[in-house]
Amino acid sequence: MPKMKTHSGAKKRFRVTASGLVKCKRAGMRHILTKKSTKRKRNLRKMSLIKKTESYRIKRMLVVA
Repeated sequence: MPKMKTHSGAKKRFRVTASGLVKCKRAGMRHILTKKSTKRKRNLRKMSLIKKTESYRIKRMLVVA
């Protein structure tokens, strides 16, 4: 039986914390930054946690069993 491969797209976008939660970068920091406030842009720099319902599928893509 061959080994399971990790999903390359998921590997680049998500990280699993030590407690098993999934982190990802927030959307909205690529363009049209002039109209966004400094506070909003500063908060967009932080990582966000994925909900439990979605994290199950992401962990399967990352082959974290």
